[in-house]
Amino acid sequence: MNNLFQLSRPVSTGFKVDISRGDRIGRVSSEWFLRPDDERYLSLSELYDTVKSRADRAHARTVETSAVKVEASRDDAQSLALIVPGQSQPIAPTHWSFGQLCSLVGAPTTYIRQLPAPLASINLQHGLLNHRAELVKTLETDDGRVELRAVTGPDYGRIWDHELVSAVMNIAGNGTGDTMWKVPGVLDWATMTHNPFVDITRNTTTLYASDRDVFLFLVDDTHPIEAGRLPNGDPDLYFRGFYAWNSEVGSKTLGIASFYLRAVCANRNLWGTENFEEINIRHSKFAAHRFAREAAPALTRFANSSPGPFVAGIKAARERIVGRNDEERDAFLRRRGFSKGETGKIIETVLQEEGRPPESIFDFVQGITALARDKTHQDTRLDLEAKAKKLLEQAA
Repeated sequence: MNNLFQLSRPVSTGFKVDISRGDRIGRVSSEWFLRPDDERYLSLSELYDTVKSRADRAHARTVETSAVKVEASRDDAQSLALIVPGQSQPIAPTHWSFGQLCSLVGAPTTYIRQLPAPLASINLQHGLLNHRAELVKTLETDDGRVELRAVTGPDYGRIWDHELVSAVMNIAGNGTGDTMWKVPGVLDWATMTHNPFVDITRNTTTLYASDRDVFLFLVDDTHPIEAGRLPNGDPDLYFRGFYAWNSEVGSKTLGIASFYLRAVCANRNLWGTENFEEINIRHSKFAAHRFAREAAPALTRFANSSPGPFVAGIKAARERIVGRNDEERDAFLRRRGFSKGETGKIIETVLQEEGRPPESIFDFVQGITALARDKTHQDTRLDLEAKAKKLLEQAA
């Protein structure tokens, strides 16, 4: 089957996939599981309007810590308010910014939260007066009630959530099918068919935002890519996907991850992923410049790139035979740092799944990633996945 034909002619129904290959990634599933309905959005435009609106109501300022006053709220004896230079009324910290403030001045957050407000204010005031960095950057939002959304160091380089969403909209439109990039469909476990055409609801969406972050996941699952054949002769089909995240209040870095995958199930686990790549940008002094120079262009390049190199790499790995007998198979893995026990498990896994022992680099990669999926410790799993990726790169 011609790959270019597949890319130019989208499928009209679901397509069969083999998710026993590649990695399972649970990052999107974790987001899906934890998000309440008011953090779920049905389109990129709806998501953008929300995060842009709160940015428009926000004001950032850098102030001397010694000039910030902490007092027990006049309206609520259990709450604190901050008096900040340049702000005419008291500011109420959010749960998140209160924790940031405690951390900045070296106060134990859990302990401070348990204190009566007057006593907590005395402790925080002492910390601010003796803060060695002398300056802090605040982010305040006026929505009828002035809130302190974030308090960070003075060199914090803010990338606004709406800037990330806007960069994604440049390639994905509304994210609902008006371009090739869209909220993913769902794997039917009974038929092992990935159906790209699923209504976008609060339960199926993968576009999220809270008061402290934004996360979105999109795929091009109407243009599957054939990268070789399965043992039964069926095409081994993939599609492209990426997810991105950010926090304008400092709860996480900005990041973009791109990959090829074979299916997305109903609880948003990613199945059969290959060629995972990730960019992370800390919110340091020049973060906004790095986002404009690195992250946004990388997203555009991935969106517009040809799958040719990926398909060629898979093809080369399938064709490169490195283990024709048991001795060669053992030697191939042991020379690459696998223990005797791991070597046996990798070979046995391929034998069970393929009905034959591994021969090509691709066979060994599939066995290694299958072994990695069974590891409960993240460091061990990542180490195995890195070895598998290195093997694929060497084959190409």
